Amino acid sequence: MLLGAVLMAFSLSGAEPDYSKIPRPKDVPTPGNAKVEKSIERGVYFLVERQNKDGSWGSPRNTKGLNIYAPTFQSHYAFRLAVTALCTSALIEAGGDHPRVERALQDSENYLLENLPKLRRATADAMYNVWAHAYGIQALVRMRARLPKDTTRIAKIDTLIKHQFDRLDRYESVDGGWGYYDFRVGAKKPASSSISFVNGTVLHAFHEAKQAGIEPPKKLVTRAIAATKRQHLPDGSFLYGEYLKMQPRRGINRPGGSLGRTQCCNLALRLWGDPKITDRVMIDWLDRLFARNGWLSIGRKRPRPHEAWFAVAGYFYYYGHYYAAHCIELLPIKEQGRLQDHLATTLMKLQEKDGSWWDFPLYDYHQQYGTALTVMALQRCLKKREK
Repeated sequence: MLLGAVLMAFSLSGAEPDYSKIPRPKDVPTPGNAKVEKSIERGVYFLVERQNKDGSWGSPRNTKGLNIYAPTFQSHYAFRLAVTALCTSALIEAGGDHPRVERALQDSENYLLENLPKLRRATADAMYNVWAHAYGIQALVRMRARLPKDTTRIAKIDTLIKHQFDRLDRYESVDGGWGYYDFRVGAKKPASSSISFVNGTVLHAFHEAKQAGIEPPKKLVTRAIAATKRQHLPDGSFLYGEYLKMQPRRGINRPGGSLGRTQCCNLALRLWGDPKITDRVMIDWLDRLFARNGWLSIGRKRPRPHEAWFAVAGYFYYYGHYYAAHCIELLPIKEQGRLQDHLATTLMKLQEKDGSWWDFPLYDYHQQYGTALTVMALQRCLKKREK
C-alpha cells in the first residue's frame, strides 16, 4: 500500500506534458456537405427500418458465446431505454420532417414517456439504468424543444426530467458521480466506484437540461464534478474509474486507453466551468483522437471488452466520436473546419452496407446505438452555408 501511495503521488505531481510532442493528424480533403448529408440519410433510414413495433429500439436477441453481464429483465429494460433515447435524439436532430420519421418519433416518444418512469436498477450489483436516465434526459430535452407550443406535453416532459434527476440521486455513488456496477457492498446507496465517463455523460445531460431551464440538483453536479476531477491525470487522461487510482500508469489510464473517454470528460468539465479545459486542451485531445485513431479502432468489433491494446473496449469507438463532435462545437469557428473534416472522414468510411455503424456486439442494441451516435456526430460536421 505504501509503494502504491508513493507511485500515485509521484504520477499526480508530475510536470505538465510536452504539448509540442502531441501527435497531429495529416490534413484530409473536405468531404462536403452533400456526402455527409447522404451518409446521415442512410443512417436515419436504417433507424426507421429497425424500430420495434412498440416504438423502442433493441432487444436481448443476437447473443454470442460471451455476453455482457445482464441480470434480470431490468438490465435489458435499461439497455433498450438508453438506446431508444439515443435513437429518438438522433431522429429529432437529423431525421427531417419525412412522414415516416414523424411516425417513428411519435411512437418512440410515447414509449419513453410510458417506460422511463418504471426503470429501476437490475440487481444490487448491476445499475445499467444510469445510462438510460442520462440519455433519457437528453431525449426529453429534444422532445421538449420539438413541439414548444404544446404546454401540456412540456409540463409532462418536465416532470419526467425531474424524475430522472431523482433516480440519479438515488443511484449516485457514495463517492459522488455514478458507476454501473457495485461489487463492493450492494447497498441501497451504491458503493460503486465513480466512473469518469459515466460522470461525464450525466453531467453533459444535466447541462442540456439546465440550458432548457430545468435546473439539476446542485449537490449531484458538485459531487460529480469533484469525482471527475479526482480522476483527471496530469497528462490529460482520465482514469477509467476511481477504483484504479493506485494504478494511474496502467495502460487503460494512459492517453491511448483514454482516447474514447477524454472527449466526454473534457466536454463535461468545460461545460461546467473548469478553467483547465481550455480550447488548446480540447484541440490537442481531438488531434490525438484522429492521429491515433488506429489504436481506438483496433478494439472496434472485437467481442470481448477491453481485449485490445491499452485495454480499449469496442464500445468506446462511436461513443468517443460522438462527444468529440460536441467538443468541436465549443471551439472557435476557425478551428472547427479541419476537425469536422477529420471526424466526418473517419466515420463515413466505416458505414456498413445497410447504413448502420456498430463497434461492439451487444445483443441486438449495437447497430442501433452506434448508428444513433454517429448520425448525431455527423450532423455536427455539416458546414454552415454562406448566405
